[in-house]
Amino acid sequence: MKQIALPLSAASDSPPRIVVGNANAAAIDALLEPDAWPFHSAILSGPPRSGKSLLARWFVESGRGDALDDADRMDEDVVFHSWNRAQESGRPLLIVASRRRGEGEGRWQVMLPDLRSRLGAALELEIGEPDEEMLGELIDVHAQMRGLPLDVSATDYLVQRCERSHVGVENLVAAIDRLSLERKQPPTLAIWRDALEEAGRGLPKAS
Repeated sequence: MKQIALPLSAASDSPPRIVVGNANAAAIDALLEPDAWPFHSAILSGPPRSGKSLLARWFVESGRGDALDDADRMDEDVVFHSWNRAQESGRPLLIVASRRRGEGEGRWQVMLPDLRSRLGAALELEIGEPDEEMLGELIDVHAQMRGLPLDVSATDYLVQRCERSHVGVENLVAAIDRLSLERKQPPTLAIWRDALEEAGRGLPKAS
């Protein structure tokens, strides 16, 4: 399992490093070689809290190119002109979207014909859901952010039982932290179990 240290002053709610695993390794490999992108552009999509914005910040601050975060929520003219500037300057443009392009419910449906044709030529990158090894790393990162003392036995126990998603891990660790503070005790097996039950019901949601 690899990690990328963020070359920036991360916000308090951002992990101190990017965990590289099965879910994002292929996308990160492509981000390391933006000169190979067709038309100097790539579209990065993935599930909630999967590190898309962090990767965009890393991409920009490491000097590899420019980025548009939440592009699927922007005015399409803004995205269109940004794409054109990338062609004129030759500077790579990473377009980050929470939804994949295409037809169908929940997809990013681009209405502007000129933009739709241009984005169709961009490199498509996608972050998937983490496997067990990556889940363990993510649990450790979020625990470290909160100062939670979770040892290997805790991580192993939680990985086998938690929701297999980026946001699920974040919600679980947030629940462990809250229960530990409320009960004024370090995380114990009882707290792990209660947090798993609480996170499984979808409460509390991490901010």
